Amino acid sequence: MSKAIAIGERGLILGFKGVGVTVVPVEGAEAFKRELMHAARDPEVALVLVTETVAALDPEALKDFRALSAAILTTIPTHRGSTRFSFQEMRSAVERSIGVDMLGKD
Repeated sequence: MSKAIAIGERGLILGFKGVGVTVVPVEGAEAFKRELMHAARDPEVALVLVTETVAALDPEALKDFRALSAAILTTIPTHRGSTRFSFQEMRSAVERSIGVDMLGKD
């Protein structure tokens, strides 16, 4: 059975537990990368949600995850609002895919 994982600050991701998402609280870049790589090696993981603030600690870890896993990984804004990290990730992916910056400048 496929599973979904939310990685981020404990207080910001606990709500996902109520809808069946596995919650993985982390503090710091090292813990984030360790847990993300653990998820990449788990064949049952189909969706990974990462808070923008934690993802910004180690953007290279996101690239490493995508190279190792077929699971969907997306960054999500927190209650403090978006840092636009998610938008930049999507914009970069679209540009790599089609060779054109369809989403325009910030």
